[in-house]
Amino acid sequence: MVERQQRRRGGAVALAAAAAGVMVCTAGCSGSGAAAEDARAARDPVETLRQAAGNLVGAGSSKARTSMEMAIGGTRVTIRGEGVYDYGDQMGRLKVLLPQDPAGTDQHRPITELLAPGALYMKNRGAGVPADKWVRVDTATLSDGNLVTGGATDPFAAAELLRGTRKATYVGKTSVAGTPVRHYRGTADLGAAARGASAGNRASLQAAAKGFATTAVPFDAYLDDQGRLRKVRHRFSFVNGQQKGTVAVSSTTLLYDFGAPVDVRLPDAKDIFAGRIAE
Repeated sequence: MVERQQRRRGGAVALAAAAAGVMVCTAGCSGSGAAAEDARAARDPVETLRQAAGNLVGAGSSKARTSMEMAIGGTRVTIRGEGVYDYGDQMGRLKVLLPQDPAGTDQHRPITELLAPGALYMKNRGAGVPADKWVRVDTATLSDGNLVTGGATDPFAAAELLRGTRKATYVGKTSVAGTPVRHYRGTADLGAAARGASAGNRASLQAAAKGFATTAVPFDAYLDDQGRLRKVRHRFSFVNGQQKGTVAVSSTTLLYDFGAPVDVRLPDAKDIFAGRIAE
């Protein structure tokens, strides 16, 4: 009887020890794996960020939301956009919502924007452009390379800016729209980004490097476990020619639903407005 009880107790102890070992291994191994990933993220954040644009090309496409904030005449305004983007073809479509008139009397129609390598197409642009016509802008001719002009930063251009990362730190883990991400904070150089950019964005980023008040662009970037950019917030500084002052602009791009279908068809030449656009 005593011997049987000792055998039961011995078996229970062995079973408990085995279970404890499994729990220790599960927690310990998982923790060490996560710690190793964090260590890698912290060890070379600059190189990690420079690879983010390439990882988007591998992802194919996504949906996107954009937000651009700036102070104009003492009033802070926000321009929001939403749409889809194909990173392989570097083409996207956004619907951009302009803010209401401060008095609340002027309701702007959403502007449809088509993004293509070296070009921006806008419909419902206003300023004397017929409602059924598109406006085409060569982004390399814009002093900001269309990082600001369109009211939304091209999602792939936002990612390619990170190719110019000069310094960066790994802040830690967090989540974006329910997705676990790693948060990085740093500064990119527009000139370096232009030199490392794809052919479709190179001329536009070169224009921005010449036109902005400074080539240094502070940012916060959030990458998922596949190294794909999920969110990035850039802080631009450019010279306002009309007010002879420097304007600070915060541009945020949120990427989600990777693999979403994208169908962007550029307008025919007959549908592009050829007249003068009012100031």
